[in-house]
Amino acid sequence: MKKTILITGSTDGIGLETAKLLARKGHNILIHGRNKTKLNKAYEHLIPLTTSEKLKAYQADLSNMPNVMQLAKTITDNHSTIDVLINNAGIYTTPSPQTDQGLDVRFAVNTLAPYLLTKQIAPLMPETGRVLNLSSAAQAPVVLDALRGSIKIDNANQAYAQSKLAITMWSFYLAQEHPSNWPSIIAINPGSLLASKMVKNAYGIEGKSLSIGAKVLVKAAVDKDFANASGTYFDNDSNTFSAPHNDALNSEKNKALVQTIETLLKKLV
Repeated sequence: MKKTILITGSTDGIGLETAKLLARKGHNILIHGRNKTKLNKAYEHLIPLTTSEKLKAYQADLSNMPNVMQLAKTITDNHSTIDVLINNAGIYTTPSPQTDQGLDVRFAVNTLAPYLLTKQIAPLMPETGRVLNLSSAAQAPVVLDALRGSIKIDNANQAYAQSKLAITMWSFYLAQEHPSNWPSIIAINPGSLLASKMVKNAYGIEGKSLSIGAKVLVKAAVDKDFANASGTYFDNDSNTFSAPHNDALNSEKNKALVQTIETLLKKLV
């Protein structure tokens, strides 16, 4: 059965490679990007693999929460069903770490935007649907005041690691709070030090093949092995379901994080 799959941050890196693989399998692909030129280029790159009916492109800046809401509305207006949401978009280093809304951009793009988009898109998703949240082997305890933007994190690696634990924590929370009437929510480390622009900018290395990450996202999106994986963490470095940072296994910490996110979003949108 062919699925309709939305992939954020799919103009390059793992997102684009995943879109290629899924397009070749005949699925309906919704790509997303912040930059219009890059988005058009990705569309032109993918169209030989599929048809215009099966490929749509959406532009939005995920560091801005009203933009995320508009993206969700546009998708809701244009599509009756989304089978899989892959929250792939992410950021590590940037010359401007603070957004116009006063947030650390890592938390905005890596944590808040996927949470908001998931909540808005979930009504379009069947019970068999899947939300795949890009986590990381880099996970660090979340400072809630940093998430709120009240204090700054000067270290890019620390900000990134906190944002990735945060997305893992809310993945576990939503999966546990909505066990029956929501799509599956799975946190995934697609693989460490893959050859993405993010890794090149952060570490100055070429990295391992992007196909490592893309292949596991395709499996998680459509294979039966992930059909009952809601509320789990898949570590592609070890190629197995595994335990994330201990904080993600703490229901009280997960609840406090989600309450902080909900309060914050009410002010931002």
